[in-house]
Amino acid sequence: MTLAPVMPFVPKYGQMLSPEANGIVVLEEVVLDPVAARSEQHGFRAAMASFALTMRRILALRLVIAIVAIANLPLFLLNTGWWIYAISLAVVVGVHAAVSWLNRHEPRLRQRSQLELHLHRERSANYRKVRDAVKYVIDAPARMNESLYLELLAAKRVALHLTMGTVALLDTSDDAAWKVQIVRELPQAA
Repeated sequence: MTLAPVMPFVPKYGQMLSPEANGIVVLEEVVLDPVAARSEQHGFRAAMASFALTMRRILALRLVIAIVAIANLPLFLLNTGWWIYAISLAVVVGVHAAVSWLNRHEPRLRQRSQLELHLHRERSANYRKVRDAVKYVIDAPARMNESLYLELLAAKRVALHLTMGTVALLDTSDDAAWKVQIVRELPQAA
């Protein structure tokens, strides 16, 4: 009775690392330009901060409108005289006009901020490389976005999809070219 030779496990995608790596598969490897990555960090952060500031301003404007509308009721109920009716009517008309203007322009403001972020993202060759590597390698990826990209550049490690054990690792040991490796840990047989 002879035993057939045991074939080593070969992953469907990627390359298996050495046995010392305990079942780590490199799914994709991407080379980034470190000079561009350092300069892009500021641009991404500025674009994301601009978008967040726009959303905070819209929220603040909505809160002011709500406070003015609510403050109008006691003004109307606690005072007497014909002039209070005129002031109350002017406040109601003003609140209605402000809400109508905001409802009409908020989508444009939001879209303009998102477009600025999208254009910055598309101009970045490094971001596109990482995004494409994530998109085509991971079966069910968490969406690759600016936050994950910035986290990768800052922390040098990003968990892309924890249930599958997929991680992006940034190797900055070479100043000429940074390497991003997308790796997955294979479950060990018990």
